[in-house]
Amino acid sequence: MAFIIVLLVLLAVTVVKCAYVVPQQSAYVIERLGRYSRVAYAGLNFKIPYVDRIATRTGLRVNQLDVRLETKTLDNVFVTVVASTQFRVNPDDVATAFYELHDPAGQLRSYMEDALRSAVPALTLDDAFARKDDVAADVQRTVGQEMGRFGFTVVKTLITAIDPSDQVKNAMDSINAAQREKEATRQRAEAQRIQIETQAAAEAERNRLQGEGQANYRREIANGIVDQIKSLQAVGMNINDVNNVVLFNQYLDVMRSLSESGNAKTVVLPASTPGGYRDLYGQLVNAMETGRE
Repeated sequence: MAFIIVLLVLLAVTVVKCAYVVPQQSAYVIERLGRYSRVAYAGLNFKIPYVDRIATRTGLRVNQLDVRLETKTLDNVFVTVVASTQFRVNPDDVATAFYELHDPAGQLRSYMEDALRSAVPALTLDDAFARKDDVAADVQRTVGQEMGRFGFTVVKTLITAIDPSDQVKNAMDSINAAQREKEATRQRAEAQRIQIETQAAAEAERNRLQGEGQANYRREIANGIVDQIKSLQAVGMNINDVNNVVLFNQYLDVMRSLSESGNAKTVVLPASTPGGYRDLYGQLVNAMETGRE
């Protein structure tokens, strides 16, 4: 009876050891008597008890590895580069990934560091910031080719940070501030130049209009005098009397303008206005006669 019980227990244990379940997104490497036999994927699987064994349980989900290293740019600036790469075991190469690499994460880290130290020193600091996506693509291509030989797929590589030292950051901020101030100074100078040119053009236009206005004013005065002379000659006055009347009218107009002007200064005139006018008339006639000689 005891023998039967033992036999049943051994049979149950054997059945349990024979069947096993592989979870989703996983793969088991099965060895038979110490040698690779096959890869078991998700679902119910069977193996020969005491002959087959599960050598490893491999996850097929995407893993992430972060790499942080210090390197130098082309313009001799030391920067700390932080890169993240997502990788996974190729479902068709589970056995290769298990048997070829003992430490996949460590190997991947070494490949990434080597690729970053090759890519970043070929760029200046400004180019490293501007072309970080190109650097990430170059690293992914290089690392992907190497890890592909061992059954791994590099899904995506990202450069998440490029950090120069605080001293370099402060120097870059100072340079940017100086460049912005230089541009602001240039813009202010350009605005001032435009303002000066606009004011000069406006002043020139004002002077031109004032000149045209004075010329038109004098032209109208001359036309008025001519009309006045013609009118006096039309009533039978000789030219000397006409000139005398015209000059006297002009004399009175000037005196009126001086008296009505708000900016007029004190003017000393002869007590007898007609006598003063005769003196003025005589001086003008003498001047014209002297000019003829």
